[in-house]
Amino acid sequence: MAIGLLTTTAFAATYDIQIDGSDAIWLAGRSDLVIPAADQPWPGGLIRHGGPTPEEILETLPPGISVNAGDVIQALDPAIGGISFFNGFGGTLYGPGGNTLSGSSLTSFGGISAYQGPQGPLVGVFLDDAVPNGVAPAGLDFTPAGFGTDFLALSPGLAQVFYIGDGKTSGGVFQSFTAPAGATRLFLGIPDGFNFGGAPGAYDDNDGWYSVRIGVNETPAVPLPGAMWLLGTAFAGIAGIARRRRA
Repeated sequence: MAIGLLTTTAFAATYDIQIDGSDAIWLAGRSDLVIPAADQPWPGGLIRHGGPTPEEILETLPPGISVNAGDVIQALDPAIGGISFFNGFGGTLYGPGGNTLSGSSLTSFGGISAYQGPQGPLVGVFLDDAVPNGVAPAGLDFTPAGFGTDFLALSPGLAQVFYIGDGKTSGGVFQSFTAPAGATRLFLGIPDGFNFGGAPGAYDDNDGWYSVRIGVNETPAVPLPGAMWLLGTAFAGIAGIARRRRA
């Protein structure tokens, strides 16, 4: 759930958002769908494991906030947390930046684009007021051959899944994301699939969460060096990276 914490002007706001491992980015804005019971397959939808998982997690609609075209979105603090994508409890946790630089290539679903880039990171998608169940736009490439993950600013189109990660470059600069023409909503979620490739899905064994403070037309504060050191120490244990396996 997104919770508005502060509104400084009519055009600026701050939100604390938790993104669960079950928050499928391809379900953003899909108020027309009914999520099946855990022992049932999606009818023409996201893929699931062929049998029950230890968790039997249902996919969830990702959290969203209201935006306007031209709004500049930034993380105000680095995203934190960890998600396990293993088939079972206690798996290795991925941090919000995901795993590897080019380990994921997932196709579109409904009217939301494909995704290429790190495995399992925090991602976003801008939508208008319509349910995104039409033809999906072209996907964006966040591998080193495309945008990569170290860009300073990005202007994705409507329904194009885009990488957020922890919201900062490798040099510690907060990245910015500009809402496109027609945008009224921003959703945050997770890109997943078997071995992070092919059709989206396999959310039914995802444990954990990411958390981020998002600013709409807000400027991130520059943290003191000591605060950054403490932050890094606190979350070093949940940012372990390992290649994912599926049963």
